[in-house]
Amino acid sequence: QVQLVESGGGLVQAGGSLRLSCVSSGRTDDNYAMGWVRQAPGKEREFVAAISWSGKRTGYADPVKGRFTISRGIVKNTIFLQMNSLKPEDAAVYYCAARPTEFSENYYYKVEDYKLWGQGTQVTVSS
Repeated sequence: QVQLVESGGGLVQAGGSLRLSCVSSGRTDDNYAMGWVRQAPGKEREFVAAISWSGKRTGYADPVKGRFTISRGIVKNTIFLQMNSLKPEDAAVYYCAARPTEFSENYYYKVEDYKLWGQGTQVTVSS
């Protein structure tokens, strides 16, 4: 069983930056495409960013394009989300998500595509 653990959330002023991390542990014989999904109070979970197993392909939701960057670490079981120019509307619980894949270049932008979830990390943006 794979476990995902996020870290790096916190309180930041509008215009500031945060870097989220997610480490996966456990079963490592599968390849995993991974991503970030967020959920604000009273709203449904929404896709934020995704990265292929290879790390070569990425995708972003329109609201975060140009401000957020997803990446994989040297060790592929770690991904990051660099969030710059944060806005109050970015405030949410951010979840790391993963799904096993046969295709090293695929990434997934639908929330329902993901099978594994972390516990979430809170991001708060003050105006």
